[in-house]
Amino acid sequence: MIMVDTDERFMTHIKEPRWQQVVSIIIVLGIIVGEFIAYQVHATNLAHTTFDRYYAFRGCVELIDKTDTYGDCRLQSGQTIKLVRINDKWYLDGDGPGIW
Repeated sequence: MIMVDTDERFMTHIKEPRWQQVVSIIIVLGIIVGEFIAYQVHATNLAHTTFDRYYAFRGCVELIDKTDTYGDCRLQSGQTIKLVRINDKWYLDGDGPGIW
């Protein structure tokens, strides 16, 4: 003989949405997204610290010219870009802080 549990608490539990699980999933997803954003901010800030890092960050494949304050490089597409030093950080020419 098969026993069927018809307890009202059991039936109510099945019918109710699992809001606690939904909230937990939202919190976990929020943490994952927050970690990803923090990593991206860190990687971008780190890229600006030295010419070599910014050169690699921008995807340069050939160094054309470099001084203490600027550098020209060629991208894989063939486009030439200029990297400039502003307040001890490296930026794309025309894209530094306070220039926007």
